[in-house]
Amino acid sequence: MLSKSVMLEVLHNALAGLADGMALTLVRTSRSSIVRQSLDFSTAVMSSKGELVGQGMCLPIHLGGMMPALDACLRYFRGRIHPGDVLINNDPYEGASHLPDIFLYKPVFIEETLVGYVCAMGHHTDIGGRVPGGSATDSTEIYQEGLRIPPLKLFERGVPNETLFRIIEKGVRVPEQVLGDLQGQVAALAYGERELCALAERYGIDGLISYEEALLDYSEDLTRSAIRALPDGEWTFKDYVDNDGLSEDPITVAVKLTKRDDAIHMDFTGTSPQCKTALNPILATTQSMAYAVVRTVVGGDLPSTAGCFRPVSITAPEGSFANASPPAAVAARALGFRRMAHTMFGAFAQMLPDQMPACFGGSDYMGVFAGYHQDGSARRAWVFAEASNEVAHGGFPTRDGIDAQSSPVSNNTNVPAEIVEIDNPIRIEEYALLGDAEGAGKYRGGVGLVRQYRFLQDDTLAQIRTDRQVHPPYGLHGGQSPRAARVVLSSGGEERALPGKSLITVKAGDVLRIEMPGGGGWGDPLDRDPELVRQDMVAEKVSRRRARAVYGVVVDGGRVDVPATRRTREDLRTRRLPGQ
Repeated sequence: MLSKSVMLEVLHNALAGLADGMALTLVRTSRSSIVRQSLDFSTAVMSSKGELVGQGMCLPIHLGGMMPALDACLRYFRGRIHPGDVLINNDPYEGASHLPDIFLYKPVFIEETLVGYVCAMGHHTDIGGRVPGGSATDSTEIYQEGLRIPPLKLFERGVPNETLFRIIEKGVRVPEQVLGDLQGQVAALAYGERELCALAERYGIDGLISYEEALLDYSEDLTRSAIRALPDGEWTFKDYVDNDGLSEDPITVAVKLTKRDDAIHMDFTGTSPQCKTALNPILATTQSMAYAVVRTVVGGDLPSTAGCFRPVSITAPEGSFANASPPAAVAARALGFRRMAHTMFGAFAQMLPDQMPACFGGSDYMGVFAGYHQDGSARRAWVFAEASNEVAHGGFPTRDGIDAQSSPVSNNTNVPAEIVEIDNPIRIEEYALLGDAEGAGKYRGGVGLVRQYRFLQDDTLAQIRTDRQVHPPYGLHGGQSPRAARVVLSSGGEERALPGKSLITVKAGDVLRIEMPGGGGWGDPLDRDPELVRQDMVAEKVSRRRARAVYGVVVDGGRVDVPATRRTREDLRTRRLPGQ
């Protein structure tokens, strides 16, 4: 007879495996590169009460976002949920995230008993609106951002809602991709339904429901135990978004982290008011970030369930950048929620100074490129969106940050250059690690990245969302910030720098270069092992000039010149201003 804790671990892994199976189904049946290649989607299992009981290896940002969107559906269809239904919702002000993210839920019944819900949500290539891709930074109200789908039924008792399918088809620029991905989500739900029914048959209906409730409590107990091991107290931190794209004023993200016994509270009082453009996170997004950050910090093999959320609470003033109110535009909220994560990690770095890494890097980049193919007399739209090229880890207390590695609150992958070029009139001319773009430190941050595009078609609309041109990722304990982000357009033989948030029309032959900074450094760069600096020089991550000017390391004949390095470092320390 297995113990209860063993049974709960078995169930936890079964539910997570079920969600992973849904994810694989969605990848294999999707049409767009943002789902199939970037993996910008998530799948999960919810209890009969709508609580998250299992999530696969998808995106942490979606960890806390599935319950609010389902809750809105259940409130609207109270007493009208039937076998064969598929619920749909993408309205940020009805619990969803932003309009390109479409949430689908399927209630799972055995005979007349509801045993749970399966969820498949995905970021769609286009959702209509004034700008292709539905993620324009410069939108000023949600009505500009695309097709807004409140809680509805995409299928009712197994019958497709043809009206809604037609509205979606006519409301987007690339219906073959959007409807293809939507059908991929439906296929994932069918897989999840079948496997959840198999679990119910294995454990019995009452047994499965009972074990799910116990799993939630078990997850909560494990999380509270991990939090209890952290020190009590209060810590504050601030980070900044450069601007909203309309003004030059920075957006402040401020948090006070309070830890008492087995609970954590995040207070965002002091954060700037919601901005005029689409960078705003909604409350559910800020909550998701808080859950993901705490989950990352406490570590361990905690089950990904709603039980992990219970010890974590937040205060986010309504109408602030942490809790935007309608009709605020929110499509570009990924930049905002990443800065939320940076700020919360910064607060934890005050709590755990010898354990937390410096700020992870990147420019919060997203590019959307769109235009029309000329097929004889017809014009056929194309849209390409990507947002998974910009990150590197900050330096850790005992080691360097990882290069070209997804951030702790993301789990996307890049779209390979070959796929970009096959599907779109774009050539990727460079995709590489960027030298001298790391945050210097005893343990340096991961190095930056460059992504360079050459456009092969006139009248291509290029939407660029970047940041960190003014406020680069922070270092810790004397570690430095990396080089700031840079966006450059070369056109007609002329080169010009672009603002971080730009919407431009380019022509064939134009070249767009995005330089993204690496992670912040940890510790004094003059304390870095000279041999590590030499190795970075060999790998072309650090130039000879930077090695000497920042790290104080002199390399001669392929070897570290120890006496010259000692003298150079002493000179650099002497020349520092007090307090540096």
